[in-house]
Amino acid sequence: MLRARALSALVLGPLALVAAWWGGLYFAAVAAVATMVMSWEWCRMVAGRFGNGGRLAALVCAAACLLSVSFAGPAVLVVVAGALVAAITAPDRLRVWAGTGTLYAGLPSVALIWLREYQDHGREVLFWVLLVVWATDIGAYAFGRLIGGPLLAPAVSPKKTWAGLLGGMACSAAVGAGMAPFMDGGSVVGLAVGSAFLAVVAQAGDLFESWVKRRWGVKDASHVIPGHGGVLDRVDGLLAVSSAVALATLASGTEVIRWHW
Repeated sequence: MLRARALSALVLGPLALVAAWWGGLYFAAVAAVATMVMSWEWCRMVAGRFGNGGRLAALVCAAACLLSVSFAGPAVLVVVAGALVAAITAPDRLRVWAGTGTLYAGLPSVALIWLREYQDHGREVLFWVLLVVWATDIGAYAFGRLIGGPLLAPAVSPKKTWAGLLGGMACSAAVGAGMAPFMDGGSVVGLAVGSAFLAVVAQAGDLFESWVKRRWGVKDASHVIPGHGGVLDRVDGLLAVSSAVALATLASGTEVIRWHW
């Protein structure tokens, strides 16, 4: 399992970084494919099949990703409209879940593409977001295995520990501080503290997906990534972090690298 996880990371990591470096339609196309897979996985978890409503949601989210390169605002409206259609066309017991799944896959993906294209330092911001999420995952796994201790949320995840959370925060803070010289003079303290906070957000995103899987009795979203499960299993933290950073950017009216403490 560890070997499969390592090989998958060696393939997918560079792909994500290259797409992030190029940006524009290249990155949006990768995000669109990932979003379609996430839509399929969500339907697989909550409905057990990929019906017409799920296919429509996948296509809507993919189109929103491509549209968000130049028109992020309309792209958000497209996702919301797709969520409404998905909810209306779903069986009664799945209406809320169908709409939520469309929003869950689509809005963070649009946010991530918008951050990449936002002002002059989108590439640096996107690299920072990716590295913070990866550092959180690695730190949480390493510290959790080495230290163990009390569980973070035993009712949702039987493996995540408080030690893992603190380890993920420490690794993320280190990444944030290390990225400061590449962020056009961004504040070392500001980026370190902000990165540690985002580690908490990433873990919350991970726990949310774990709760959904537990709710529907599913171990993994799918098996498309050897050693990792599905795309949702791999990017649950990224979905939460991209949303948080996009909202903070909108609220502050400035790029992340301009944040100071």
